[in-house]
Amino acid sequence: MSRIGKREIVIPAGVTLSVTPANEVVVKGPKGELRQLLDRDITIKQEGNVVNIVRPTDQIRHRALHGLYRSLISNMVIGVTEGFKKVLELEGVGYRAAVTGQQIDMALGFSHNIIFDLPSEVKASATAEKGKRPTITLESTDKQLLGQVAAKIRSLRKPEPYKGKGVRYSDEIIRRKAGKSAGK
Repeated sequence: MSRIGKREIVIPAGVTLSVTPANEVVVKGPKGELRQLLDRDITIKQEGNVVNIVRPTDQIRHRALHGLYRSLISNMVIGVTEGFKKVLELEGVGYRAAVTGQQIDMALGFSHNIIFDLPSEVKASATAEKGKRPTITLESTDKQLLGQVAAKIRSLRKPEPYKGKGVRYSDEIIRRKAGKSAGK
């Protein structure tokens, strides 16, 4: 039995979870609605406000999907109640960001500014306080989409190991290398 898959999901008040005949899970809550298509072999048992994911056999494929769908549905429940948030820091001289609507305008040391279009499900804000690094805060109900957007922004200028310049996650630790002079 999958350790993750056998854990039950508690549905908080104000959140509804339903399964359509096409085996699609729909989770509605105060922050929005999320949908996830399930594999035809995986079933969901709902008793009151507790949900369990059930697999038919002990095949490797079913064991893998068991834990996967439990995590996905749990993240959907957390997303529609609390939401998810990622903070990116810009490290470098002249690096800055500004948010206008669903676009982020970033100066990342190239000859031109980069304009990044955000999906409609992701909200962004940028701060630039004196004495601190500029930050971009991304918020969404969909954890997977939020991580994908944050990774795409980070890939525009990854942190380099010598001076640490680039776009990094706020909790990321960059391993620094010594330069040429340290080798002698």
